[in-house]
Amino acid sequence: MPKVLAGLGLDRRQAETEILKVWSHQMDPNIAAHARPTGLRKGTLFVCVDSNVWLDEIVRYRRREILERLQNSFGRDLVARISFRCG
Repeated sequence: MPKVLAGLGLDRRQAETEILKVWSHQMDPNIAAHARPTGLRKGTLFVCVDSNVWLDEIVRYRRREILERLQNSFGRDLVARISFRCG
């Protein structure tokens, strides 16, 4: 049974759900208001940012802080990198 569940990717999906739940509580309210996680694939968390201005702000000045907070909560294996995109 554990192999079947692992094959379905339920652990990964549960982790994605947990990240979505805690995003607004762990992040600065300004970041949470303008960016939201959209998926997690092979250690990369994909985050959609609502404007180029906020994308630039986050990528230049806040990327490391965000990654460290998520890694402290979920581990480096689950969230190894973050990819930010405008949209």
